[in-house]
Amino acid sequence: MPYVKIEVTREGVTREQKQALIKGVTDLMTNVLNKDPQLTHVVIQEIELDDWGFAGEQVSVLREKGITADKK
Repeated sequence: MPYVKIEVTREGVTREQKQALIKGVTDLMTNVLNKDPQLTHVVIQEIELDDWGFAGEQVSVLREKGITADKK
C-alpha cells in the first residue's frame, strides 16, 4: 500500500491542482512501480509560510523579497 506525502506552502493551491497532483502521482506509482491505484494513498499537506524556511529564512520573508519557486 503506497503512501505518498506532498508538502507545499499554503499559497492558494486550488482544488483542481490538488486533484491533478493526486491523479498524477497515482498514475506514476502505477506505471513505474506497478502499484494498484486503488491502494495508493496521496496526502497533500499545506504549510504556512512562516513555518517553512530555507537558506536561513522563513518563506514569508523570502516572498516579501520577491523570491518564489515559480518558473521564470
